[in-house]
Amino acid sequence: MESAVRLAIVAARPGINRHTIRRMVSDASPAIRIERATGAEIERYLDALAALRIAVFREYPYLYEGSLAYEHEYLASYAGSPASLVVVACDGDRVVGASTALPLTRHSDDVVPPLALAGFDPASVYYFGESVLEPAYRGRGLGGRFFEERERRARELGFGFAVFWAVERPADHPLRPASYRPPGGLWRRHGFERRPDLVGTFAWCDIGQTEETAKPMVFWVKSLARPAR
Repeated sequence: MESAVRLAIVAARPGINRHTIRRMVSDASPAIRIERATGAEIERYLDALAALRIAVFREYPYLYEGSLAYEHEYLASYAGSPASLVVVACDGDRVVGASTALPLTRHSDDVVPPLALAGFDPASVYYFGESVLEPAYRGRGLGGRFFEERERRARELGFGFAVFWAVERPADHPLRPASYRPPGGLWRRHGFERRPDLVGTFAWCDIGQTEETAKPMVFWVKSLARPAR
């Protein structure tokens, strides 16, 4: 029988909304604390976020050969926007997962053109950056919480759409693990629709490579016109 999951809201520090997720299992696994940070509050997490992104994105399908210098430059755009959001999962004082979002107009130029060409007003779009979680903490419902917190923020700010893009590798890619399961099921459960007609490209160095290569990035879109469930 599946373990029961209990959510307990705990006192919040100024500027940070905290929640505790406790999974009631036989080995009494410790509580995972969820924190929300916006704008300049994000700066306190930059080092941990950069290291976590590099570690998780080395896995398939991204196979990302990252650098701390690029990560800090990328994440600075979130710290520089008062409308941004970073959702952080902490085990004690250690950051074990994170998820990001910000207005599309504050994101890089790579993401905007395909959406603008398809008729989306960039000012109406809240962009979901990424969700990264250490392997040991997966399967506890944290990925769902990341989506819920980001959608809540998008609705608070009055955006009409939530959007992200995701890399799609060939099904026969030689580095695809036999155990790999695409996360599309989770995304659909949270109301996102895969849009194969909306495709962009983004370039990075794969593990072991010295030159960047462009990868196809397929958009997933959710209209926020309907009330949240």
